[in-house]
Amino acid sequence: MISLIKAEGKAEKEGFMELLMENKPTNDELCIVLERLIRNWETEVVEFKEAGKDYDKNKIGQYFSAISNEANLKSLQHGWLVFGVRNKDKMIVGSDYRNSKGLDTLKHEISTGTTGGISFIEIYEVFPVIEGEKKRVILFQIPAAATAMPTGWHDHFYGRNGESLGALSVEELDRIRGQEKKDWSKQIIPEAKLEHLDKDAIRLARENYKKKMNKSYISEEVDQMTDKQFLTKLKLMINDKITNAAMLLLGNEDYDYLFQTVPEASWRVFDSKKEVSDYEIFKIPYITLSERLFGKIRNLTYRYMPNQLTLFPTETKQYDMWLLRELLNNCIAHSEYTYGGRIYLNEFEDRIVLANPGSFLPGKIEPVLDPGYNPPFYRNQLLAETMVKLNMIDSQSTGIRRVFRIQKERYFPLPDYDLSNRQQVKVCVYGKILDENYSQILFKNPDFDLETVFLIDCVQKGIKIDKSAVKYLRKLKVIEGKMPNIFLSAAISETLGEKTQYVKNKAFDDQYYKDLIVKYLEQYGKAKKKDIRTLLWDKLPEVMTDKQKEDKIRNLLSALRKKDIITTDSKNQQRSSWILVSQLKQE
Repeated sequence: MISLIKAEGKAEKEGFMELLMENKPTNDELCIVLERLIRNWETEVVEFKEAGKDYDKNKIGQYFSAISNEANLKSLQHGWLVFGVRNKDKMIVGSDYRNSKGLDTLKHEISTGTTGGISFIEIYEVFPVIEGEKKRVILFQIPAAATAMPTGWHDHFYGRNGESLGALSVEELDRIRGQEKKDWSKQIIPEAKLEHLDKDAIRLARENYKKKMNKSYISEEVDQMTDKQFLTKLKLMINDKITNAAMLLLGNEDYDYLFQTVPEASWRVFDSKKEVSDYEIFKIPYITLSERLFGKIRNLTYRYMPNQLTLFPTETKQYDMWLLRELLNNCIAHSEYTYGGRIYLNEFEDRIVLANPGSFLPGKIEPVLDPGYNPPFYRNQLLAETMVKLNMIDSQSTGIRRVFRIQKERYFPLPDYDLSNRQQVKVCVYGKILDENYSQILFKNPDFDLETVFLIDCVQKGIKIDKSAVKYLRKLKVIEGKMPNIFLSAAISETLGEKTQYVKNKAFDDQYYKDLIVKYLEQYGKAKKKDIRTLLWDKLPEVMTDKQKEDKIRNLLSALRKKDIITTDSKNQQRSSWILVSQLKQE
């Protein structure tokens, strides 16, 4: 039916969701998805249309509502609307729908008319070859309606009866609205027993719990408990049965097959060509996941100048490990484990991207940055509560705020949350400066609140902000330009530049230069004269001639030597190095 490269793609081995939630699938992989849709999928959750150059947007919205609701009723994660396939005989004929003006805006257009502002998970263009001719087919991936919340289009709820499109029946509407929000983490694994848990993981859980509680009488009580009693106290065992939360946090990986869908985490390193150069898969117990996974991360030293007036660059690690641990544990706590997708930690040269299956329950990141924010509920209530008790995640719902605050205090870009895929959350943590003006603004204005810094961060990344936000930032004198081409103000840089020039022409007192020499020797042990020259040359006033600078450096070294602070390690002047007298005495 479809001309494909005869290769076993990920779609054949791991299913649709694993393929579509990872990186952008290839055309060959999408052809496999299309072939399966034509061959296997149920009528109510897939609709095929020829769809020429244009198609009624209102009709697309109706099909969106219907397929979303039917996917929910059939306990599926998504359904499909397919353009370019004739419905009556499933022949691939191709479609020119929005071929010229593109599909980029359609997600937003649909979201304006749906319940809760939801839209397509993704829109894929696939190009199968039919009888030697390449055809264009569009795959619209539609999310299932949320639990207890039917999907409407302009306040009307649609459904399917076979291939017919119509109003969702009252019985079906009640079925969706009457759905109970089940806590996956609290559900029992019937075959699991206490011996299927990892003893070392349980011991670690005991220690973490005692540390979190920080009460001597609680520690004594825990020490006297059996494993069964301790797990029952944490509600990880219910009626002597093992819960999903217990198995996830404390389970022995040899028994992970007891899960209906096996949870895994993947660490991947991408090279400069964005190709995977190294990877590893991690399994339960997740109580030790962060320590195991972070042992793989290349957290290199990064040097930058947050303030142009500083004479020494700031040295720091690319990533704050508390920050990464909080985000990873959030992935664990908030993943939708029924999807069967992995938690990913993707490591690039300048950033780390974490991803987990499931929607972002607050809907968008801005409310979470509000000091008074409290989550409406947790996806995995028992799991989240247990991770709080085991000191794995924040207890006051301030974890994400602290993550943003850490990056702010480091003068680094704020994390980016990608919420475009309703069935996956991605967060990007930057390990370098993107715009020096941003860092300088934060350095000069340490009292800026997080909401203000968030807006400034949006500007440096070219993310659109509304007119009121632009007006606010302009009042703070941190932006220039006219909408939509606004950018961070260079005024600060210019001011600092003037001050920097002053510094370059100002003669510091001799003690300043002597301190630089001593600090260098403390750090590196010894230095040739050329090393001292390199250290001081650009810091001496620009108005001095080269000879004056040479004389100045020689006089500084002589003065330090006379005070018995430094000396040479050899009488041979050509081979000798300067060292601290205190270091020589220690030797």
